[in-house]
Amino acid sequence: MITGDHKDTALAIAKELGIADSDDQCITGADLSKMTQEELNAKVNSLRVFARVSPEHKVMIVKAFQSHGYIVSMTGDGVNDAPSLKTADIGVAMGITGTDVSKSAADMVLTDDNFATIRAAVEEGRSIYNNIKNRCCSCCPPTSVRCLPCSPPLSLAWQLLFRPSTSCGST
Repeated sequence: MITGDHKDTALAIAKELGIADSDDQCITGADLSKMTQEELNAKVNSLRVFARVSPEHKVMIVKAFQSHGYIVSMTGDGVNDAPSLKTADIGVAMGITGTDVSKSAADMVLTDDNFATIRAAVEEGRSIYNNIKNRCCSCCPPTSVRCLPCSPPLSLAWQLLFRPSTSCGST
């Protein structure tokens, strides 16, 4: 959880939501300012809450998770979120409350500002990808040379499902 709220407020909300359960899982922007990217990379897996962070800190946090091989999604609605939306593997901007800058920086814009739409879109995309994969490769053994034609359709499906500037949600 990355927030501009004060540490105590952020930690209380995180504990209530089951995101964090102890004070040592929370770090502030002031603490992040004293750290190098490498130090944050080493510590990021033990952190769950980032409070009072600046746009520069958000980018550091995204890069720290990416350094561990995570696919990072970032949501945002303001001008200050644009750098981290751009840095994340999947930047998600709010379509109703979001600024034009955040929408331009994002890979996906939620037209209804509903976080449940993200989950629905991911589930639908996985279902489509699995259907294509199963259909292409179910007719022949995996070691067969006949499976080679499956690669281009799967690659195309992946690119079409996750191309930049895709809008999701109800209008």
